[in-house]
Amino acid sequence: HSPKKLKPVAANATTGFCSPQNKINVTPVCGGARTFFIFFNGTIHSAHLIKKLVSTSHAHQNVRFMNPAFPTELLEKVRQLKIIAVVVIDDASDATPLARALLDGGISALELTLRTPTAFESLRRIREEFPEIMVGLGTVLTTDQVEKAVAAGAAFAVAPGLNPNIVRAAKSAGLAFAPGIVTPSDIEGAAELGCNLLKFFPAEPSGGIAYLNSMSAPYAHLGLEYIPLGGLDEGNFTRYLSLKNVPAVGGSWIAPRDLIQKKEWSTITANAQRALEKISTL
Repeated sequence: HSPKKLKPVAANATTGFCSPQNKINVTPVCGGARTFFIFFNGTIHSAHLIKKLVSTSHAHQNVRFMNPAFPTELLEKVRQLKIIAVVVIDDASDATPLARALLDGGISALELTLRTPTAFESLRRIREEFPEIMVGLGTVLTTDQVEKAVAAGAAFAVAPGLNPNIVRAAKSAGLAFAPGIVTPSDIEGAAELGCNLLKFFPAEPSGGIAYLNSMSAPYAHLGLEYIPLGGLDEGNFTRYLSLKNVPAVGGSWIAPRDLIQKKEWSTITANAQRALEKISTL
């Protein structure tokens, strides 16, 4: 069939968009009347993606998800904390001293990566000893790990890449989840799955701030936010936090694996304190 462009219709509550200024063009394409694209704010989207979104701002015309993969309340807490210490723990007995060292330095958010078999036990110990710390799990790669994360009481989970099966499992289980992205195709796939918070990984090797700005620009109206991780350090992380679409950063330099293994808690505390001092100047 030849494409037929219909007249723009004013967005309203029936279409799922609140702003009367928004216009929607529906254009059928070859393959049947049920397959179509929607042009919204000058950008083409699949109808399946648009069904997941609602407009919430007249001034910015941002689009938000009705059932976000990362709950709004938890995202606001992440935004307030601004930095999440990303750690690898080899010995579960190091979990609570590490948590204390980070707390003493002013950091109360942790991502325990599932790169060692002690991660779940470390999570349990930290939650038991320091309930005020927001502890999540990283490198979540299987649906079994999603189930274990929920059972262990993880506050959130993240992954280095985008696996639709993991995203769906996390949403079904009620586990706040942020998949990893590094391309526009990743962003579109994540958005279609209802992901509102994305892990930009590996950030620096992929092109850093300049690349993130360029890659995310076509999707700015979707209101997506990004947590960069990979190559960030004490000298560059505040530049990421200056971006409006970056609520927080992942900090693996604060408590690197070798410092944890050597039990250098005072050094870790000092790293955390310096990071907080830099954040206070923003």
